Amino acid sequence: MLELNRGHWQIENRLHYVRDMSYDEDRCRARVGQGARMLASIRNLAISIIRLAGFQYVPDAQRYFAMRPEQTLIL
Repeated sequence: MLELNRGHWQIENRLHYVRDMSYDEDRCRARVGQGARMLASIRNLAISIIRLAGFQYVPDAQRYFAMRPEQTLIL
């Protein structure tokens, strides 16, 4: 049971917390149709790409790519 509980919190801390803190997801007003689901999918994709690029901390990656838009498109 303890392993299942830890697994739950790992997902919460690695994904949901990051989406809320880095992308301010809780204040998103997309409610019509599939908008909210599509935005969440795009955020998940962005976080996955950032982590695959070697960044552990999403705000650092956001600052890095904000100064290098050409690398963002290449990635």
